[in-house]
Amino acid sequence: QLQLVESGGGLVQPGGSLRLSCAASGFILETYTIGWFRQAPGKEREGVSCISSRRGNTYYPDSVKGRFTISRDNAKNTMYLQMNSLKPEDTAVYYCAADPRQDYVCPTSYGYWGQGTQVTVSS
Repeated sequence: QLQLVESGGGLVQPGGSLRLSCAASGFILETYTIGWFRQAPGKEREGVSCISSRRGNTYYPDSVKGRFTISRDNAKNTMYLQMNSLKPEDTAVYYCAADPRQDYVCPTSYGYWGQGTQVTVSS
């Protein structure tokens, strides 16, 4: 069974850091495009980072560029999202995603999703 299981969310003060983890099972994450998304209440889902399956090209929107870093540990079959200098507007449910299609850019849709983890940035 193909599965993505997230962990690492929680409450953090503005300016703080969190690292989200997403462990894959049932498939080899190394060969997939991977991405992180978030959805705040009343807002549309937003992509916050991805790594393409070919060449490992990364993408970050301006809202998180320089603060968030996506990575993966192939030995652990796990992907990560390191979030620094967190702001209250980063508060959302964060989702990891993976897709097997091979490309140099990140897709607009993903085949596999994690269950989501809440990140709250508040003092």
